[in-house]
Amino acid sequence: MVDAAREFADLMATRRSIRHFAPDPVPMEAIEEAVRAASTAPSGANLQPWRFVVITDPDRKRRLRDAAEAEERAFYQRRASPEWLDAIAPIGTDWHKPFLEVAPAVIVVFEVHQGPRTPKPYYVKESVGIAVGLLIAALHRAGLATLTHTPSPMRFLNTVCERPPEERPYVVMPVGFPAADAWVPDLERKPLREVLVRR
Repeated sequence: MVDAAREFADLMATRRSIRHFAPDPVPMEAIEEAVRAASTAPSGANLQPWRFVVITDPDRKRRLRDAAEAEERAFYQRRASPEWLDAIAPIGTDWHKPFLEVAPAVIVVFEVHQGPRTPKPYYVKESVGIAVGLLIAALHRAGLATLTHTPSPMRFLNTVCERPPEERPYVVMPVGFPAADAWVPDLERKPLREVLVRR
């Protein structure tokens, strides 16, 4: 058990958020299996309040990028607090989001709320958050890179993805292989002694 846990922790320690993707196609079956793994997440009352929309069509990815950059431009220029801008400065991100178009696939995850054909869910954000965590781990295990992107606001995603109003955007995840010249900031994760408390 310890060896298996350590092996998985070591694997996940190699994961990095990627913002520079190669346009090379990825096996759709690998993405489908990762979504299948994500769908095993626990959820409130087992209602599984998630929807995973996989976008590979170039025209739709272009529309997604255009809409996301419009929102992000307004956010960075007018709505972002100085504290937020200072916090993300080491990451080197701004309103430009080319990865939404370059990555061969983009997964848009939606929370599913009560609607004409869907029941009232419970603990939606917690449930979807756990599913996204499993999705990230499954994609990394498959050898694929990803990024969690949360444009603000996100309601334009319903239009781009043609989803009903009871589905609310949660996160956008480009998926693919890192570009040959991809770089990641030299960030350190907190050591175990800072995040684990034993009583």
